[in-house]
Amino acid sequence: MNARFGVKRKVALGVTALAAIAVSAVSGSASAVTSENQGSSDHWGAITRNTIGSPVAALRNGPFGSFGVKGPSARPPYGRGSLGIEVADKSTSLTPPSEQVEFGNEVDFYGDRVLALKQVGFHVFQTGENVSYGGPGNMPNIRFEINPNLTAAPATTYSSMVWNSAPSPVTDRWSPYLNATTTGTWYLTGNAGTVTGCTLTAQCTFPQLKTALNDGGAQPTIYTAGVGKGRDYMWIGAVDGLRINRTVYDFEADGVRTRRAG
Repeated sequence: MNARFGVKRKVALGVTALAAIAVSAVSGSASAVTSENQGSSDHWGAITRNTIGSPVAALRNGPFGSFGVKGPSARPPYGRGSLGIEVADKSTSLTPPSEQVEFGNEVDFYGDRVLALKQVGFHVFQTGENVSYGGPGNMPNIRFEINPNLTAAPATTYSSMVWNSAPSPVTDRWSPYLNATTTGTWYLTGNAGTVTGCTLTAQCTFPQLKTALNDGGAQPTIYTAGVGKGRDYMWIGAVDGLRINRTVYDFEADGVRTRRAG
């Protein structure tokens, strides 16, 4: 799968071949805020540790449409750009053979409290083809890498906290805001999932997840935050307007801008 959006590429060594990962160089300072409550963040890009195969995670213009679609859903919800994501389902020598990509930030959220998360979500450009590949639930996700700090498992210092989005209510156009705190389900990877009961096979609501993590010990903390897809079905689409608490991350072709949520 080739990069299509004129972005900088990083190359990671896979099991049997070099895997090219399309990523965008992001410019600006997280502290630069304009009179329109806009700033920029320079710490976003493909998290190579969490990327498998040759997927695409590229800042781009659009998508606009699809053809015949008019009004607000025919353009990205913020600005003119978005984060384009492309993953294939049968393209590696691994088990499973599907790809995975994560576009995230390994700096700005480090040490933040998981239990302080109040608002999380995004807008998605879902297509009918994606639904045909894996059903209505074939959607990108939001992932926080965390230290769960569980009293019952003090040696467990790493888990991925993953949101599986509910299906988009529309296809071939931009969705409304999909709220990860009230829709979809969450799970924790590894031992933290087993201890809390929020596993891939027994997923939790957002309030249930926070209750399970709030077990009376030290506060769980965040390592990284990001959006991505895999490893399951082929998916080609886009994400924009990632919200984390009071900040909306506006993905544009020339970088990631920050906006204060209303």
